[in-house]
Amino acid sequence: MIATIGEALVDLIEQPDGRFAACLGGSVCNLTLGLARQGLATTYLNSLSEDKFGQKFYSLLSDNGVTLGAHAISGRPTSLAVVSLDAHGSPTYAFHREAVADRDISAELLIARFPDNLELLHTGGLALVPDDLEKILVTIAEAKKRGAIISIDANLRPMAVANRGDYIEGVKRAIAQAHIVKVSDEDLDVLGIDAPSLTELATILFEGSSLQLIAFTRGAKGAALLTRAHQLELPIPGTIAVVDTVGAGDCFHAGLIAFLARSGKLASVHVLDQLDRTFMHDALQHAIAAASLNILRVGCNPATWEETRQFIAAS
Repeated sequence: MIATIGEALVDLIEQPDGRFAACLGGSVCNLTLGLARQGLATTYLNSLSEDKFGQKFYSLLSDNGVTLGAHAISGRPTSLAVVSLDAHGSPTYAFHREAVADRDISAELLIARFPDNLELLHTGGLALVPDDLEKILVTIAEAKKRGAIISIDANLRPMAVANRGDYIEGVKRAIAQAHIVKVSDEDLDVLGIDAPSLTELATILFEGSSLQLIAFTRGAKGAALLTRAHQLELPIPGTIAVVDTVGAGDCFHAGLIAFLARSGKLASVHVLDQLDRTFMHDALQHAIAAASLNILRVGCNPATWEETRQFIAAS
């Protein structure tokens, strides 16, 4: 069983005519939905609002097979993000996240909601803001004690916090406690990490951390996987006609975790440490395919495992 911790927020996405369309989103919620559609047993640990948006989140996740915590309902409102798209379909965000439902939970309650057979705990994104960081680190520490793999998607959103420096340092602390991390080229810019090569990136992130696997995404330039022994890069398919990129990174990471899980690579940290280049190629190919299918669609609409495999076979 995989468990996820993080935001479930509504993206108010700017339309060509200037109006805003409401789409259910949030990095961790998107990934949770992506994992479920990839066929993995997944539990979302945060609370959902009792408001109309929260009810829609509950239906979306439960209808796709996601397990939701007992009594995981909050009287607080759903988080909001106003999303504007540039000429290339890339999003920028303005967040409204004070006193919201997905933050209405303690470390003790998160831990109490762990499934009995916890294999991997994923978090990241807005869950790593300074005010919430300590409860996330406590929860991560408990999951590690129980033998779970820890996955983090850095997915930094500095416009969502008042103190950029504290936020960056907190994200670095969280990454150091993970076994799997996904970072984008944009994340590295925010973190102040200057790594002209994959070797230098590996040196910086692996040092002093428990990391075993780094996923590095570079938008249209493709993506890479790095272990302590190997590095591998792949391009994105050359025929992709981008609709928008909302949720692409979340679908990439969901595809990667799904491939690892279905291949038995999440059994332990030791197994994760033994990935070879052939496996890394296949895992990265699957992750890129999952992201590619999503950017062919409006908003975040993750592909199933079967759709992803068919896309690869047809490429």
